[in-house]
Amino acid sequence: MGMSQQQRRLLIPVAALAVAGLALAGCSGGGGGDDGGGGDGTVTIMGAFTDAQAAAFQADLDAWSEESGITVTYDGNTDFQTAVVARATAGNPPDIAIYPQPGVLKSQTNTLFPLEDLGIDVEAITADEANGLGTIAATEDGTFGLPYSINVKSLVWYNPAAFEAAGLTVPTTDEELSAIQDTIMNDGLGYPWCVGLEAGAATGWPATDWLEEYVLRYGGLDEYNSWIAGDTLFTSDVVEEAGTKVADELLAPDKVNGGGAAAATTSFQTAGNQLFVSGKENGQCFMMRQGSFIADFFPDEIKAQIADNDLSNINFFQLPSPEGTDTAMLGGGDLVGAFTNNENTKAVVEYITGKEFGTNGYASQAIFLSPHNDFDTSNYTTEFQKNAQELLAASTLFGFDASDQMPGEVGAGTEWTELTSWFAGQKSMEQAFEAIDASWPR
Repeated sequence: MGMSQQQRRLLIPVAALAVAGLALAGCSGGGGGDDGGGGDGTVTIMGAFTDAQAAAFQADLDAWSEESGITVTYDGNTDFQTAVVARATAGNPPDIAIYPQPGVLKSQTNTLFPLEDLGIDVEAITADEANGLGTIAATEDGTFGLPYSINVKSLVWYNPAAFEAAGLTVPTTDEELSAIQDTIMNDGLGYPWCVGLEAGAATGWPATDWLEEYVLRYGGLDEYNSWIAGDTLFTSDVVEEAGTKVADELLAPDKVNGGGAAAATTSFQTAGNQLFVSGKENGQCFMMRQGSFIADFFPDEIKAQIADNDLSNINFFQLPSPEGTDTAMLGGGDLVGAFTNNENTKAVVEYITGKEFGTNGYASQAIFLSPHNDFDTSNYTTEFQKNAQELLAASTLFGFDASDQMPGEVGAGTEWTELTSWFAGQKSMEQAFEAIDASWPR
């Protein structure tokens, strides 16, 4: 699936600085208007995605418009986060905005309408979604956004041909995952994990995802959200339990070629290339936990196989949850919020956040994954989409990327740098976690 979500998250720290000042300027506003463009038969939508994805989105809406009679126009803006705040502050917002991350949406709840105010039945729309998806943008005042498309991160990529040659089978439990790692190491087959944390100025972000996986599983959704809010500290029992699990998986001897120090300087983009070499002497690794977008960085011949839906050399399974914890999926998504309150805006929001969205063509976009378990997967064009949908449907919990929701100086700052120092052996886990806690703005 596509890279755009990842590009956005890597650009967030810069964009957030620009947004911060504008958001303050908008804090005195009221809650949107009740007329707007949506009242005259045309509904305007603004989002961050452009080009082919935007064209496909518009085409899907055009097909829906033939039945609904409501004209919908989509405007993609690469500077969306700044632009949507500026327009709302100036009193000229779009009818609907699609946010790639919750932060800016949550800063605009003073000008967005709770979807319940539009008469939208949020419970009905989210009834077939994993717990956590419907409440990403919920406050005590209502639900200010619902996902229309999500991406998943709890994926362990592997080479089926390499697994078969080594006599390995895909693990379905945490115990089986540990057993596979022992076999790989004891038989000298290679290294269990491929890990790369290097990402230029964003070095360290892949480590945040690993930690989030286990905080979500050990703590459940309530503890996970408390951690995002800063109420549960990094030095709390649940986060330390998660960190210890990450260390057991990745930082024990022979788990990663070159250990944590090598992982800290290996590019996240190229780490997966070692899935496709043979032999420990060549640095072969067997598994890589990474988000759906990583397929864009595999070698050209592997990407060509993916395009042909040939999964003989690349596929994924879900990171198993430790015994006694819920089956969980970490990910992200695009959230739909409404600036106007009328029947047309309501109808469009209901369509694009409902399980029918995508059936008019948009599901052909490889980046699209419906948040709905009941979505008809025959609309997808790639096996990856279908496989990811099945895993999502089997998940009890969905956790939206935590570092993306924490204050920028933490989630896109000290957490990146301190976790990298921990992996590199420059700090202990406890020292890194204490430093992150100390950086939290309170």
